[in-house]
Amino acid sequence: MIDPASPGLPHEFADRITKPFAQFLKVEAAAGGMLLVATIAALTVANTAWSACFLAFWEMQIGLQLGSLDFTRSTGHWINDGLMTFFFFVVSLEMKREFALGELRNLRTAALPFAAALGGMIVPISIYITVLAGEPGAHGWGTVMATDTAFVIGALALFGSRVPHSLRLFLIALAIFDDIGAILVVAIGYGDAWNFAVIALALLVLGLIAIAARFGIRSMPIYFLLGSALWLCLDSSGFHATIAGVILGLMAPTRIWVGVPRLRAILGNVLDPRDHEWSGDTSDRRELVEAGRAISESLSPLERLEMMLHPWVGFAIMPLFALANAGVAFSASDFQPISVAIFVALVFGKPIGVLLFSWLALRSGLARLGAGLSWSFLTAGAFLTGIGFTMSFFIANLAYPPTLLAAAKLGILLASLASAIVGLLAVFWVTSQARKA
Repeated sequence: MIDPASPGLPHEFADRITKPFAQFLKVEAAAGGMLLVATIAALTVANTAWSACFLAFWEMQIGLQLGSLDFTRSTGHWINDGLMTFFFFVVSLEMKREFALGELRNLRTAALPFAAALGGMIVPISIYITVLAGEPGAHGWGTVMATDTAFVIGALALFGSRVPHSLRLFLIALAIFDDIGAILVVAIGYGDAWNFAVIALALLVLGLIAIAARFGIRSMPIYFLLGSALWLCLDSSGFHATIAGVILGLMAPTRIWVGVPRLRAILGNVLDPRDHEWSGDTSDRRELVEAGRAISESLSPLERLEMMLHPWVGFAIMPLFALANAGVAFSASDFQPISVAIFVALVFGKPIGVLLFSWLALRSGLARLGAGLSWSFLTAGAFLTGIGFTMSFFIANLAYPPTLLAAAKLGILLASLASAIVGLLAVFWVTSQARKA
């Protein structure tokens, strides 16, 4: 019996599992939690008797070789250069959505996290280069640029509604700007020699994607194939292949195909009181299929892609990345000048840069504080931006030779841990003061 007062989809036993799990997936903090678990697991295994087998697994070669064409890569390479493309794709989608449909449409609102991100890149890089003056590893300055979104939002989630929404928006936007800056640095500064013939082929593929979108082709498999072709081109072009995710994300359409009036008309055909024949090749069944497609197309492709991929990125790709990269067998000799430079740049340089450039943007009138975002909350949140982790590990793998990589990863882990502790204590103190006021 259907209750007309509470219409909705029918309930099944599986809903008792899937619905709470779906709500769990919507919590950004859960991704940070899984990332933390994967990191601890990788560090633990890498420093036990199973270390050799664990580390060797990520060096195992996987792929195809067809004559002179070699598509063989290590397991770690497929994760860092292949699966991480989806991470950058989602970051790019989120950035475009915020600017096209979200709260960052207002330029003065967007100017504050942009300025903070700029300071959070320039100051740490300057400190890193200064500390490592004349020392090996100075080329790895990109390691101290970016903020880990999942860990930062996970830290804020511990305080619930005591943290203003504007602080979350500020830190998410800052992290997105950070990531885009780091991606550009990866594409230009940590690539190989450019192959202009392959770059021309990549531009041709981009043209085909733009033409397909212009002619109204809406098949996801077609775009997936074209996107894969773009990735293969960039992988051989000298640019880092993950830049494909950024480009494709920025190309995702924000316009919906089926507007509200048309959707109501289509659903009205399905919901009229006459008897329907849903089975077989009937007009009623075709109308039902059309209604299902209309509901799907009432969201923009950008929103649908983000909703579809975000859980996979947060709960599968990112933990897998942590397992492949955080597993380092440390020794006392790994604490080197590079470790100190990364630690100082992230723990001190990040919050100093964020706060200094935020103050300059506000003082000049180019930006404004969001509703409920005080300087106390902004300062507390700035300490959390030193949690580099994902992008720091990503760039470290590209920037450092094997002899320096363990020292760099040690610096990243210590800096992220220290930034998390200081940031959490700062946010706790600010929220406690706010409750007393």
